[in-house]
Amino acid sequence: MELLWNIIVLIVVGAIAGFIARAVVPGKQSMSVGMTIVLGIIGSFVGNLLGSLIFEPHRFEIGTSGIIGSIIGAIVVLLVYVSATRNRGRGHTRV
Repeated sequence: MELLWNIIVLIVVGAIAGFIARAVVPGKQSMSVGMTIVLGIIGSFVGNLLGSLIFEPHRFEIGTSGIIGSIIGAIVVLLVYVSATRNRGRGHTRV
């Protein structure tokens, strides 16, 4: 039962962090609601990693962070996603 609650909390925090990250980062991000939740969940892991590297570099942990860390991580992940997919729609011209 505890695992179910952890999964539900992870999905809810992921959704909140993903939607806030999409609102903060300028430009159009063509993502579904599911991808936004995945963005927030990955952002939670990235936020935890960044927090442990900045505040406790001697103690490396893999896990999820709180809502603030999740939002910061989701913004970082979204910026990487936007920069990686920015030129995908443009055709390459030969010279």
